[in-house]
This record gives sequence, C-alpha cells and structure tokens, in this order.
Amino acid sequence: MNAKRKRTVGWVAFYLFVVVFVLLLLLPFIWQFLTSVKPLKEIAEMPARWIPSKVHFDFYVNVFTKHPFARYLLNSFIVAMCSTLLSIAIGASAAYALSRLKFRGRKALLMIILSISMFPTIATLSPLYLILRNMKLLNTYAGLILPYIVFSLPFAIWLMTSFFSQLDHGYEEAAYLDGCTHFQTFTKIMLPLIRPATFSVGLLVFINCWNEYLYALTFMTKDSMRTVPVGIALFPSNYQLPWGDMAAASIVVTVPLILLVLIFQKNIVAGLTTGGVKG
Repeated sequence: MNAKRKRTVGWVAFYLFVVVFVLLLLLPFIWQFLTSVKPLKEIAEMPARWIPSKVHFDFYVNVFTKHPFARYLLNSFIVAMCSTLLSIAIGASAAYALSRLKFRGRKALLMIILSISMFPTIATLSPLYLILRNMKLLNTYAGLILPYIVFSLPFAIWLMTSFFSQLDHGYEEAAYLDGCTHFQTFTKIMLPLIRPATFSVGLLVFINCWNEYLYALTFMTKDSMRTVPVGIALFPSNYQLPWGDMAAASIVVTVPLILLVLIFQKNIVAGLTTGGVKG
C-alpha cells in the first residue's frame, strides 16, 4: 500500500470515527425526540420501538395546554438574560482592571476569584436561602439573578482577563492621543476587540442559568415563578408519569440552545481556546 492510499484510508477511518462519535452523543437527543412524537401506547412497549408507527405532536400541545409552560419559558429567559448581561458588564470591567493594573497579589486574586466557582451548589444553598428570605427576595427574579451572577462572574472575569492581557497597549495609547477618556477607550476600543470572549461568556452563562435546577427549585416556590427545569421536573403526579410530555418539553427547551451554539460556535471556540493569563 503506497503512501497516498495510506493517507486516504487514515482520513476515511478518522471521519468514520467522528461520525460514530457524534451519533453516540446525539443518541439521547434523538431518543427524546422520537419519544415525543410516538403514540402514547408505544412509549411503554417492551422491547422499546425506535421508529414510531405514526408521528403525532399531541405531547407538544399538552406541554402548553396542560401546564403553564409558556410562563416557565418566560421566567427562564428573563432570569438567564439578565444574569448574562450583568455578568458580562461587571466581568468585563473587573477583567479590564485586573489585566491593566499591576499590583502585588494580582495572580493570587485571580485564583481566588476562580475558586469561588468551585464551591458546590448544595453547600451554599442554606446561607443563600436565609439571606434572600431576610431580603424578601424569594419568589422574585432578583432572588435568582443575584446568585447566578455570583457564580457566573468568576468564569467571566477569568476568561475576559485573559483576552484583555493579550491586547497590545498601543490601542489605548492611540485612543488617549485622539482625546478618548478612559471610559471611552474601554467601551469603544477595548470591548469590541474582545468580542469572541464576550460571545463565549454570554452563551455559556446563559446556558448555565437556563439549565440551573437546585437554586430555582429552592428559591422559587410559586408555580408562576418557576423556571423550565423545575417545571419539567414537576410534570409527574402521584399517579402518572407523563414521559411524552416531558420528552416534548425537553426538546422545546433544548433546540434553541443548540441553535445558539451552532450560530456562534466560532466565537465560543475562539473564547475557550485563548491562552493563559499573562503576568
């Protein structure tokens, strides 16, 4: 076998591996979608049937007619979007300061900031509940947005600091010579230059907030204030487990996230593959 044929066989094997790997990753999503369009009697059949005998969308109708699912979607969107915007605004400001100000203990401070995100959610649940209860923020959007920001900021600051550190100081010097203030330089010059990091942070924070379950379950006890993960988890009753409704709801909330990732995948990769923070 000559060298050219070996390379061809190698590429074919590589792409086959990628296709199989991707199919394995998509298998749970495919199964959920097929379950959401099966007739009810076929969902519990044993052995399980992959392809439904008849495609129907009754479960998707049930999600919005039997449950206040539109309200859950609205709550999740408001909380996730507000948390994302505030995390980007605060994180970018802090990251710019950390990347440009040289002081003793700067790297240690960055490590401390990053370590905050490593705290397990369950360990902070009780203190946060008491704080929010005393502040009368339970069953309010602010009662979820504030905790989400606290645990999103470390990642945002770390990633944006890395990007700012790689930018040449000449951009700022040129802006100052043109008469820009520090704030104008930050907002009009520096922020557009870290657009990949902004997209990465924004999408990842939004997805984390959209999928968060434990805080939403604990801090939002009113049905009208519940978010999507909690709402889906509470679909089952004492006497019924609506697999079809749950499968349809999971597809409804997952497809928008997949589309967002596909649309902005280049920005996500650019943001995640940035180098380490410079001294």
